[in-house]
Amino acid sequence: MTQEEETIIVPGRWDLPFRHTAGRVVSHFFHGLKEKRILALRCPRCQRVLMPPRPFCERCFLPLEEWVEVGQQGTLEAFTVCYARFTGLPDPPYCLIFVKLDGADTALQHLLREVELEDVERMKEAVRIGMRVEVVWRDEREGGIQDIKYFRPVA
Repeated sequence: MTQEEETIIVPGRWDLPFRHTAGRVVSHFFHGLKEKRILALRCPRCQRVLMPPRPFCERCFLPLEEWVEVGQQGTLEAFTVCYARFTGLPDPPYCLIFVKLDGADTALQHLLREVELEDVERMKEAVRIGMRVEVVWRDEREGGIQDIKYFRPVA
């Protein structure tokens, strides 16, 4: 194999469904969502409230154990409007946002709905950094991130 060979491409598709444990922290967070409560964890040293919750503070490297409930409204920190189709996501166009919920110091990613996305000029008026958004809950919740159906602008 001293001379350069053409790379062979083998076509294929892997469909790998799987299940795994959510762990202690995410399980508690999901149980809260089932009850329409959004729970976060506070760092004992820097006092940041981390949402989504995680088992340790990535700044202080301390374990987190103090659960706090954060608000169901927040501020849009970042967004992107997707016009391409991706597996497992809604039909385009849709808007992915990072929202910092009231009482939290970090942002949660989710969908923004009830806004104009078809017309780009109207979308630029409807969606903006700093706007206030609120949770819309699913009627039947199962204990998962999709219990939050989406976020919408605060009226």
